[in-house]
Amino acid sequence: MWMLRKPTNSCLESFLIDRADTTFSYPHIGKTAHEIWPAGYDHDRHRVCLGTGEQAFSAACHALRQWRQFPAAWTNIYPDNAPLAVGTTVAMTAHVCRQWWINACRIVYTIDEANPNSQSAVRRFGFAYGTLQEHVESGEERFLVEQLADGSVWYDLRSFSRPRLWCARLAYPWVRRLQRRFVRDSSRSMQAAVQQS
Repeated sequence: MWMLRKPTNSCLESFLIDRADTTFSYPHIGKTAHEIWPAGYDHDRHRVCLGTGEQAFSAACHALRQWRQFPAAWTNIYPDNAPLAVGTTVAMTAHVCRQWWINACRIVYTIDEANPNSQSAVRRFGFAYGTLQEHVESGEERFLVEQLADGSVWYDLRSFSRPRLWCARLAYPWVRRLQRRFVRDSSRSMQAAVQQS
C-alpha cells in the first residue's frame, strides 16, 4: 500500500486491524534461523561490530527492543512500542520517491540467550519477522545481537526476499539498491544507538 502523504497513527492502526488475520506471503517460515536458506530468493547477510563489553551488549539489546535498527530518516515501525513476541504484527513504513509505502510484517521467532550467567560462550538476542500479504516484498528478515567469547558485540542482519508486487518486480535493480541502503543504514543506526548509551 502506498500513499502520497505520511500515514497518520490512526491510518496505521486501521491498517493493522484490517490485517489481523492476514497470512504470510511466503511458505518458508522461520528459515532465517537456519544456515541453508530457500532457493529462488535474494539472500543478504551483514555483520558489524558495535563495541565490546556488557554495556555495549545491553545497549544493543535495548535498541532492538525499541526497533531502533530501522533508520529513522526514511523508515518507521508502528506501533513503535510493539513487543518482541511471536505473533506481533507491525506496520513498517518506508519513505522513498516522495511516497510512503506501508508494509505488514509479523514476528515469527525470537532469540533470547542473553543471560550473563549462561554457560554458553556466545550470548544472543533478537528476532525475525516475515512479510504478510500486504507487503511489497516476500520473505523474512532477522535482526540479531551477539556477544562473542572475546567480549565483542556484533549486529547481524540476514534476510531472504523477492519482489511480490508487480511494481517491485518492474523496478528490481532499484529495489535491490534500496535493500542494500537499508542494510547499511540499519547498521549505522545500531552503532549510533550503542554509542549514545
